[in-house]
Amino acid sequence: MAERSTAAVDVADNGGDEPLSAKADEATNDGTAQAEDTEGASPETPENPQGHDGGRARSEAVPATPDVHSGHKLADRYRLEECVTRLDGFSSWRAVDEKLRRAVGVHLLPANHPRARSVLAAARSSALLGDPRFVQVLDAVEEDDLVYVVHEWLPDATELTALLAAGPMDAHDAYQLVSQLSHAMAAAHREGLTHLRLTPGAVLRSSTGQYRIRGLAVNAALRGITSERPLRQDTEAIGALLYAALTKRWPYESDAYGLSGLPKGMGLIAPDQVRAGVHRGLSELAMRALANDGATASRQEPPCTTPDELAKAVAAMPRVLPPEPTFAAQPVYQQPVYQRTTYQQGTYGRPSTHPSSVPQPVLAAPPAPLQSRTGRVLKWSVSALLIAALGLGSWQLAEILLDQRKGSGDTGVTQPTDDEKPAPAPPKPLAIADATEFMPDGSGIQPGDVPNAIDDDSSTAWITHRYRGFPNFGNLPQRRQGSGIIVDLGKVQDVRSIDVDMYRSGQTTAVFAAGPDASSPSSSADFPQQIVEKKVAEKTLTEELEKPVRTRYVLIHITELPADGTGGFRGGINDISVLG
Repeated sequence: MAERSTAAVDVADNGGDEPLSAKADEATNDGTAQAEDTEGASPETPENPQGHDGGRARSEAVPATPDVHSGHKLADRYRLEECVTRLDGFSSWRAVDEKLRRAVGVHLLPANHPRARSVLAAARSSALLGDPRFVQVLDAVEEDDLVYVVHEWLPDATELTALLAAGPMDAHDAYQLVSQLSHAMAAAHREGLTHLRLTPGAVLRSSTGQYRIRGLAVNAALRGITSERPLRQDTEAIGALLYAALTKRWPYESDAYGLSGLPKGMGLIAPDQVRAGVHRGLSELAMRALANDGATASRQEPPCTTPDELAKAVAAMPRVLPPEPTFAAQPVYQQPVYQRTTYQQGTYGRPSTHPSSVPQPVLAAPPAPLQSRTGRVLKWSVSALLIAALGLGSWQLAEILLDQRKGSGDTGVTQPTDDEKPAPAPPKPLAIADATEFMPDGSGIQPGDVPNAIDDDSSTAWITHRYRGFPNFGNLPQRRQGSGIIVDLGKVQDVRSIDVDMYRSGQTTAVFAAGPDASSPSSSADFPQQIVEKKVAEKTLTEELEKPVRTRYVLIHITELPADGTGGFRGGINDISVLG
């Protein structure tokens, strides 16, 4: 087995940290609330060339942690409540934003701290990303000889460390984990941002099942962590998390994050060799993300060296479906046993097999039917009278009904009332065969991310670039007609409703349909039927049509983008549903 890279060793050596203070609300801190045992820090060795923190300079003079306490206010707004970390000259707090009345997290360090400038720069860069898959940086300020970074606090989220402590994940949960993390980090890397400390403590799962990453760029800046291969290091970190999710083991020899490491001297073992029943495809994916120098998965597929490559490898896999729901076994129905009654045991039924001292009464035989000529005449006379009475009654009833119709002017044709008309069936989702980016000027924005908008997963999205100056895609010549996504239903169908989950609210959007005979439409002229008028859409764009539209191709056309709070404009689409 080939040796692991320095980046992989760094991920391993950064494990096992424990907080110095109480662990209250552990799932909601920012992932840096893990204090290190500095007395037991590993010195530089050939196996650990960067020391315990993967490149942090240990000779730097670290000022004392700011002397603040619970109740202290920053900017007359953020009231510190509880210290969750005090380490290396900085501290992390749970706080309250008194202006917006919500819980927030705060990192605090002196302005003369050697890493203060890099922390501010990392926080401001992370805030510009604006991706909901990351815990958002809300403020980054230098004030009164202090530097502090304010970030979201998620009280309903569960830290991945706690999820792993409960046992290995099933295949579907592990698939969602690696899919969401790889797509999120690929988006961050495209904006020039890295994490470098992507541990189980840095990943949260919300109550809706969405994974969110905290501490993007900031965690590494607080600890002075750098890397010569940041893309590779983040990719290996995702592979380590997938490995732990499949096996409940940390994929290195050292124990970390409450997980046991691998046996010493055995090297990197595939997850399906560590634990029985592991999904084969996910096991190979973890090895492709972790292994180096040719030691890839059993089928010798190429290693994944960037989150984008890992995300594409996940997309190429057959989708792992959730397990079937289990139901409690129903009790077997048993035929009740009834005691035979005297009626069943008597002379009318079969003879009783039990002797009885009580004499049974003898039933008299029924009288014989009338078999004489007089009896037959009487029977036919009664039948004839009954038939005559029925005929007379029917004739009188028919006359009454005819008189009523004539009086009301009825023509004899019964028309169904509105109440009798059957209600139309509710719209059902139509299968989407394919989707492409709308490129009216011939050049695309993010055509490779279009499948994210039709995968029934709101945590993935097709997202535009950030444009500055003008909301109409920067007023660039090749972007003035906007962009969007063209959905292919595979065949001409009746479209009755549209449901679009937008990346963010405020996007000016319209929806069009191509003609029934259209083939591969690509320009605005190919979509003559407007089914949703142009308007500023909310987070969800839902429209039920008055009349069904026959079409195969539907265009969601975005012409203007909302401001992202950084002086730029950005938009996109999370998910598209077409109903018919």
